[in-house]
Amino acid sequence: MNILRRVFTTLVIALSCAAGSAAAEYPDKPVKIIVPYPPAGTTDILARLIAQRLAERLKQPFVIDNRPGAGGVIGSVAAAKSTPDGYTLLMGTVNTHGINSALFKNLPYDAVKDFVPITIVGSTPNVLMVHPKVPAKNLNELLALARAKPGALNFGSTSQGGSPHMSGELLKAMTGVDIAHIPYKGAGPMLIDLIGGQVQIGFDNLPSSIGHIRSGKLRALAVTTAARFPGAPEIPTIAESGVPAYELSAWFGLLAPAATPKPVIDVLYRNISEILKQAEVVKQLLDLGAEPGGNTPEAYAQQISTDVEKWRKVVQTTGVTAE
Repeated sequence: MNILRRVFTTLVIALSCAAGSAAAEYPDKPVKIIVPYPPAGTTDILARLIAQRLAERLKQPFVIDNRPGAGGVIGSVAAAKSTPDGYTLLMGTVNTHGINSALFKNLPYDAVKDFVPITIVGSTPNVLMVHPKVPAKNLNELLALARAKPGALNFGSTSQGGSPHMSGELLKAMTGVDIAHIPYKGAGPMLIDLIGGQVQIGFDNLPSSIGHIRSGKLRALAVTTAARFPGAPEIPTIAESGVPAYELSAWFGLLAPAATPKPVIDVLYRNISEILKQAEVVKQLLDLGAEPGGNTPEAYAQQISTDVEKWRKVVQTTGVTAE
């Protein structure tokens, strides 16, 4: 028994040393971050920001791999099925790890079981915008216009079932207005049509739209969060604009495939959380329209579990289905 105990102890020490060595050496080759949406959207913008900073700190390239499609499902499945060694990560969102679990009856990945959370990079309001020619300067005027002409207005969003789409559906459910939804394959195409006047109303994550709002190409009427966004305090909330208790926010965070070694997760979490505390990064995120994250892997895991349950209730209330 003493011999077996010594052998077991030796093995434990050896494995611990190996894990520590792996963490110390990680990364020793390029790391891929799968973004399950097209370029130029908020997920892509935040992923590139953090990838650049990680590459500077860890001395290896962090390469963005855009794999859009099916509301984030295609990229999420690819990440879930990749080798759990820390060299393929996913920039997940409230869509991929909250809404999709409620929206898709046969989702080909499990938002909780198939991933190890690292940390949320940023959270952002969605923003309700209109083309400048729409004769509505605030939400109340837009709702009055919609009630006067049921079905005449339409709103674009970045995808079917995404948080911008659900922002519009929640507004419709809470106000009873009849506004048609037009889904797009990403923020870029939707914004092009909104600026061009092909759609009158748009819901988007604030970071991918704030430049167009500040340039005057689009008019922001309200944000979807409970409180005004610190980086754009001039935009009121939907709740304070006449729809009490309305609240919806979006988050974006890094995850790894299940069974990724904890020492690797620790390296990533430590570096990202330190990056997100840097004054210039905080300012950059606020200017983009996002608040910095940096919560622990455990807190992030709890956020995902909470959102999966929350969005099941919202989908049941709105009746939205995946198309």
